Amino acid sequence: MRTGLLIGEPSGPGALNELRDRLAKAADDGFASAWLSNIFGLDALTALAVAGSQVPGIELGTAVVPTYPRHPIALAQQALTVNAALGGRLTLGIGLSHKVVIEGVFGLGFDRPARHMREYLTALGPLLASEQTDVDGETLRAHIRLSTPTSGAPPVLVAALGPRLLKIAGELADGTVLWMTGPATVAGHIAPEINAAAAAAGRPAPRVVCALPVCVTGDAGEARARAARIFKMYGELPSYRAMLDREGAAGPADVALIGDEDAVAARVDALAKAGVTDFVASVFTRDDTRTAAFLRSLL
Repeated sequence: MRTGLLIGEPSGPGALNELRDRLAKAADDGFASAWLSNIFGLDALTALAVAGSQVPGIELGTAVVPTYPRHPIALAQQALTVNAALGGRLTLGIGLSHKVVIEGVFGLGFDRPARHMREYLTALGPLLASEQTDVDGETLRAHIRLSTPTSGAPPVLVAALGPRLLKIAGELADGTVLWMTGPATVAGHIAPEINAAAAAAGRPAPRVVCALPVCVTGDAGEARARAARIFKMYGELPSYRAMLDREGAAGPADVALIGDEDAVAARVDALAKAGVTDFVASVFTRDDTRTAAFLRSLL
């Protein structure tokens, strides 16, 4: 199982330089990958092109870019450009986002999300391969072949949690990227669903990238209370709430990896045994020295 870092999004006028420094540290420490979320601060793809092009030797991924606001032609053009800037090191993580965001913030329809994702990937795949795409779907249309300079097609991961999206991801993408999903749910739901779909479609075994909050500490109670506060919103979003319920978790703090080195190591080992191919740590400690040392010990 490979180990990566979910990089906290920097802000302010020096944000891109700070991101470059964080990526460089992750690379120097030996992490296999570094991932950036696309929320409402930095545009993840643009930021990775600028900062990541200055940092060699590490896979750089988005976790994740929402699909509804970006037509697959526009996203393919941007992703190919970023992958060229990174010398072929981009992994493109995409996802539906959430109804409250797509409808409430963007004012777009969140209708037929599974149909939308199937048609989106059907259009996106050929575009990333510099081939003609011709899709006349119920949720989108695309007819074009891009001339974007390319370093090859970046792998595509889908933020797939439910059975329908896992089937689509297994058939049409290179894997899934997870958040707030514990080992029991990976072992009993995520891995079996996506692996079976990929096998049925004749595709290689998919990646299962699992990102979770991590805090190595001697005061687990305080860390759990802090995790409950920091990550509270994820327990209220339907897609993550469904994964927490499958895990038997009351809230996000229950799936966070919290405790001393032995306790957290046991949780990491459980993820590997569950079928996770890439563990991605989201460090949320006030002083990350101990957690950082532990994570380096996994490499």
